[in-house]
Amino acid sequence: MTATAALLLPGVLLLSLLSAPTTATAAPAPAPATAAPAAQTTDTVRLGGVSVRLRPGTTQVVTANHRRGYHATVRFWTRTDSGWTSVLRTRDGRTGYGGLVLATQRVQGSGKTPLGTFRLPFAFGRHAARDAWDPSYRKIRTGDYWVLDNQSDHYNRWRNKARGGFRWRLGASHPNASERLKSFPAQYEYAVATSFNRRQVRHRGGAIFLHVNGSGATAGCVGAPRPFLRRTLRLLDQGSVPVIAIGR
Repeated sequence: MTATAALLLPGVLLLSLLSAPTTATAAPAPAPATAAPAAQTTDTVRLGGVSVRLRPGTTQVVTANHRRGYHATVRFWTRTDSGWTSVLRTRDGRTGYGGLVLATQRVQGSGKTPLGTFRLPFAFGRHAARDAWDPSYRKIRTGDYWVLDNQSDHYNRWRNKARGGFRWRLGASHPNASERLKSFPAQYEYAVATSFNRRQVRHRGGAIFLHVNGSGATAGCVGAPRPFLRRTLRLLDQGSVPVIAIGR
């Protein structure tokens, strides 16, 4: 079919799934006319100006293309038989106040956003799970933290203080302070975790999410307008092996 009209929301462009697809080309050679089955996909492609390292089976990708300062263009892509299609886009994306850095060179507390491709293993937020959301969604509850205590076995993991195992009483200014998730009601109303530093390398940091924009730059996460995140939670499907790729 021909392209249908797009719906413009504040800071977010929702593109109809019936729109003419934006097709990416695999690097370094052009993509074949007939796409390989998704389950066999292990290529690197460029989407929205960002290099994306696909996992086997990946058919959903979020890209964050840094432009200047802490500003970025963020898109949600899906793969169909005809190629990759951008179904959701915003120019009001945000990155860290410290700039961007290679993932392996990031330091905790630097405010830098890591470059690279990471899995999006689950969404979370302040609301009860909805039928349209993937079952992996988690609702934030009282006492939930993202552990950033370098002395904890649960470093860079979600954990409730009632279960112990980390120094949750440390003040926010302490270098080993963990993130109390309820302390960010706007940003974490709708959010998606990433697999950055899944190997728990100490002092590299963590709690790198895709979340709702705050008032300015992030502390290393990728931010996007609230409508973008609401729509993202409806689209995300763990069966599609979703990833986020951050580039510049």
